[in-house]
Amino acid sequence: MPAYDFTRSTRPSPDVVVVGAGVAGLAAARALVGRGVGVQVLEATERIGGRMAGRELDGFRLDHGCHLLNTDYPELGRRLDLDRLELRRLAPGVLVHSAGRRYRVGDPQQAPARQAAARGPLGNPLDKARLASTLVRLSATPVPRLLARPETTAAKALADRGLSPRTVDGFLRPLLGALIGDPSLGTSSRVADLVLRSYARGRLCLPAAGIGAVPEQLAATLPAGTVRLGVEVTSVSADGVETARHGRISARAVVIATDARSAAALLPGLRLPAFHPVTTYFHAADRSPLGEPLLLLDADRSGPAGVSHSLVLSEVDPSYAPSGRALIATTVLGRQGFDAGGPSGDEPVVRRRLAELYGTSTSGWEFLAVRHVPDAAPAMPPPHNFRRSVRVLAGLYVCGDHRDTSTVQGALVSGRRAARSVLRDLGFPALPHATEVAA
Repeated sequence: MPAYDFTRSTRPSPDVVVVGAGVAGLAAARALVGRGVGVQVLEATERIGGRMAGRELDGFRLDHGCHLLNTDYPELGRRLDLDRLELRRLAPGVLVHSAGRRYRVGDPQQAPARQAAARGPLGNPLDKARLASTLVRLSATPVPRLLARPETTAAKALADRGLSPRTVDGFLRPLLGALIGDPSLGTSSRVADLVLRSYARGRLCLPAAGIGAVPEQLAATLPAGTVRLGVEVTSVSADGVETARHGRISARAVVIATDARSAAALLPGLRLPAFHPVTTYFHAADRSPLGEPLLLLDADRSGPAGVSHSLVLSEVDPSYAPSGRALIATTVLGRQGFDAGGPSGDEPVVRRRLAELYGTSTSGWEFLAVRHVPDAAPAMPPPHNFRRSVRVLAGLYVCGDHRDTSTVQGALVSGRRAARSVLRDLGFPALPHATEVAA
């Protein structure tokens, strides 16, 4: 059972109401509570975590969404107990499927000369050396210098740096598709540089207990009764909120920490970004199709349900699946809508593609579940504002990954920025400053 205690009632007039118990809202609440502020977190659903929640199904742990953490995210170490989170690192590099073959590529820790000599779909040795050199330079470049570069789309910036189309299409496009949900590379070049910098400096990872362990740990640090589930907020103001079934809750300040679409509904006129849809399919197998926790990228993305990437979660940590079973999570990008069969209707196509990607029969795999999130990842085209204002007016604030970057790092930073603004306006002790911009 979780260590925190969710109740239906708490003190009637908190200093601050936080609307939404996702990562940004919980991070804001934790920062406020740490400065002596009375907080209520109101969550419309019956679970915390938002797009970072998860659930158990017949012994399988199904993470909602396709989030991957990175050990280079500075906010993870600042806001979370990483030892208790038990991060499980993926194998270095990725496995790229291109033109019917699989190649191990993109290990930033590997010497550039060795990367240049490796087999793969990235072109000639000069192309591979240029890619390795690009990742090395990005890893060593301070964040302020990256943000000072001229901004364009990721596609144009990569081409302007002399990276060949084979390098971009065979590795960088599918990698950025997996990390930020944008295989079109229309994302800001500054965002792409930050994402690739983190990839080159750190390691992709997941908590042993699933991605839901991140919001659960944040919630566990809050006083009992801080989080209230099943409380739907219908309108907000600088001095409180109205709810559907729980009356008015007064406060000195309100923080909107919902997803971008819900925030815009509560605050008409708030900027609503475009989104990258994400659909995740979960399959169970009697044995793992891959013997290590390695991210598999589909560089071809063929067919009407083109796969972006796949990962054997039970290789990341055995607790993701019952003993003797394997759990495979597969992500499809870019489908806004489906026919009458819904996303499940595309499962046979996805399964056939997985047989090609993994090089094994998938006919005996069990289809467990599918989750489609049309607003999964806020788009970040140029020009991208890395520090969009979290203060609407005195007493009313908004935070979430749509205010910073569409990553866990961005959500955590946004929550901290909102808390800092609230503390300043209410006259509470300020939070210490920290470097805020990172993908």
